[in-house]
Amino acid sequence: MRQEPSAQSATPDPLNRGQFSDGKRNYTVRASSADVPDSFQVHAGDNQMDIVVVVSGLVSWNLRATWGDGWRSASAEWKSWFKDQAFIVFYNGRPPVAGNARVANA
Repeated sequence: MRQEPSAQSATPDPLNRGQFSDGKRNYTVRASSADVPDSFQVHAGDNQMDIVVVVSGLVSWNLRATWGDGWRSASAEWKSWFKDQAFIVFYNGRPPVAGNARVANA
């Protein structure tokens, strides 16, 4: 039986790694390539033109963050938090859920 185009499931974009939020906006993390990416970018919402940050040097571990227009003036504390969230999503697909961490005392 033939499916209508709207009923067909779309193939997920292999470059999209996931999303996270700062409570006000959603951000999407996108790899530079499907295989061994050397960088990733984070853009605001679904607008790939609103680049928040590009992190390059993943393969060499010579990391460099380049902030997009309108995001350079953010506080150092917010930028640090933002990069941490972006790395977690890049490597794991999603940020950890707040309050669900277990700590073991040895």
